[in-house]
Amino acid sequence: MDSQTAVVNQTAADAPTAGKLKPNSLGVLGILFFVLSAQAPLTGVAGAVPIAVGVGNGAGAPAAYVVAGLITLLFSVGFVAMGRHVVDAGAFYTYIGKGLGRTVGTGSAGVALFAYCAIQAAMYGLYGATVNGLLAHYTGLDAPWWACALVTMVIVQVLGSAGIEMGAKVLAVFVLAEFSILTVFALVTFFKGGGPEGLAFAESFSPSAAFDGAPGVALMFAVASMIGFEATAIYGEEAREPRKTVPRATYAAVAFVTGFFGFASWMLVSSYGPSKVSAAAGKALESGDSTSFVFAPIADLLGTWVNDVLPVLLATSLFAGILAFHNSANRYLFSLSRDGLLPGKLSSINRRHSPSVAGWVQTGVAVLLVVPFALAGKDPVLTLFSWGSGVAVLGIMALYLLTSVSVVAFFRRERLDTRPWNTLIAPSLGALGVAGAIWLIVQNFTTLIGGEGSTALVLELTVPVVLLLGLAAARLTRDKAGATRG
Repeated sequence: MDSQTAVVNQTAADAPTAGKLKPNSLGVLGILFFVLSAQAPLTGVAGAVPIAVGVGNGAGAPAAYVVAGLITLLFSVGFVAMGRHVVDAGAFYTYIGKGLGRTVGTGSAGVALFAYCAIQAAMYGLYGATVNGLLAHYTGLDAPWWACALVTMVIVQVLGSAGIEMGAKVLAVFVLAEFSILTVFALVTFFKGGGPEGLAFAESFSPSAAFDGAPGVALMFAVASMIGFEATAIYGEEAREPRKTVPRATYAAVAFVTGFFGFASWMLVSSYGPSKVSAAAGKALESGDSTSFVFAPIADLLGTWVNDVLPVLLATSLFAGILAFHNSANRYLFSLSRDGLLPGKLSSINRRHSPSVAGWVQTGVAVLLVVPFALAGKDPVLTLFSWGSGVAVLGIMALYLLTSVSVVAFFRRERLDTRPWNTLIAPSLGALGVAGAIWLIVQNFTTLIGGEGSTALVLELTVPVVLLLGLAAARLTRDKAGATRG
């Protein structure tokens, strides 16, 4: 049965049904809020910038965000071109399947699910630790981090089932709050003329600054901060005029995030001064509280009240990201089920047109990923957060590479779009850029996860193993289908 038109009628209005997600639910801004939530801007700035500066290329870290943005933009050109002809909640899985074959597409779906669930579990680790600290500070209650995470899983499940519009409204509040305070800090710093050494534009963006120190580490964390924009295609079925809305949301997300991270990191460098910023970041990292590198200059500029507000915004930033990745993962489950690759129950939708059963399964996966770390007594930040983030970054970048290759193969074969820049040149350049980023990630993976070399190797191998298992499952499904027809 056609996956785009299959609808199973139910007699009870409130009972789950299988078919399409609710159309015309999201505009450009709604999709944009989901994308920006997945990127958790405050988490990205407070978590990635101190490492990019302290371990990477110092004052030249802002240039890494510009380079990462250009790579992402090149990738998105082919991604958008494909999206004009393919609208499906499976996104990566569907796009890769169209160009490289259904078997490779199905294998990539396993990687996508694995990556999205891994990054969500990682966020639960940092979120649980953050909320634990907030409760202890304001109430004196020492609630275990995993208890905070499990309670939040219930809330996320409820919001996910309540419909895409409700989720977009909740995320809009959180995203605007975290963007606002960082933007105010950056703009005030800029219009004041920077810090003790001025705006120091050349010290942050010149070629010599960009290649100073360990630029690969800075670029790796910059690329990691960009991940999440591809969710624009996941909401294509629920978008108003998806062939216009999704491209606009994609380009807007890439441009906005590149500009935001580049500008915010530049102003952080400026606030310390390029000659002192590396030492300040290194000191923050050694203290075990890297967020102090970001929070301290904001408090100095805007007042000590932000010391109470920023930790709360960090928690809401993480919550927004968790909810966004929950929605992304359950839509993958929904799409795979609707295409007959997973049990049919997973394509059930409730009366609010949300993938209800897929949502429960995704929440169950989150529990299975988080609970073992709690039972083992592991530090949620040093293990769950760092390991899950590293695996997710590697997995998503692998999907970017496969998608870029698929775009070129698809349009060379189908000729639905003959524009060379959109269907050949930009995707090819994007593939080269992504391949280079993957090489940097692999070379610096131990730094990315903050662990040991043996742990890094095991985690790196999970991505190709998941891909191989997905390919094997796809072939098995295809063989069974062939036998049934025979």
